[in-house]
Amino acid sequence: MSVGNTGLPRADVPAAFDVGAPAYDRLVGASPGYHAHLRLSARRLQLPGQGRGLRLLDAGCGTGASTAALLTVAPAADIVAVDASRGMLDEARAKSWPPSVRFVHAPVEALAENGIVGPFDGILAAYLIRNLSDPDTSLRTLRDLLAPGATLAVHDYSVRDSRAATWVWHAVCWGIIIPSGWWQTRDATLYRHLWRSVLTFDGAKQFRQRLRDAGFTAVHSETMPGWETNIAHTFLGDAPR
Repeated sequence: MSVGNTGLPRADVPAAFDVGAPAYDRLVGASPGYHAHLRLSARRLQLPGQGRGLRLLDAGCGTGASTAALLTVAPAADIVAVDASRGMLDEARAKSWPPSVRFVHAPVEALAENGIVGPFDGILAAYLIRNLSDPDTSLRTLRDLLAPGATLAVHDYSVRDSRAATWVWHAVCWGIIIPSGWWQTRDATLYRHLWRSVLTFDGAKQFRQRLRDAGFTAVHSETMPGWETNIAHTFLGDAPR
């Protein structure tokens, strides 16, 4: 698969994740703060009572890192985790999970067709929206799955608002991510897509407006500590009450 100026064609992204799935956990595990930052985004959902009585959706769960983050902050919740990549889901399902976690192979564009219906008391979407062909429709779908007043947390990279963050992103991708991906899989397609797709993704201000346009309220964002400051963000918005 060739990677264009904006990354892969969005229809090709799940197949690229299938190829990268066996090495994915090793690669992200070497990224300082990767799992801690997912847990931080999960905490920013401000779920009460360790999730007792709550139903949560992990949209774009990958190999289960974001699912584990949700489980850490809401161990008593029921969690439905979905992903369009069967390879990534196979890696996730091979891990040990409590009965309260359920994995479903489904693209976010076809959740209802795969039995995923609301209401959910919170949704975490990590590294998902950037990879969708129609993010606005998908955001409205996620909004409609939320209970009134419940929160969507979008965890993703966004660098267009900061020249310094953009140059750090170039350096990290070409100095670490792309070479490491190549050595692990002998295929750098997914990692070149990551580099390109982040460069062309919304700036933080633009994405906050996209959330408002999709009908979310109380929209705001918070960045991450450390080297990912102004690179990785949690974007938060509530379903209307």
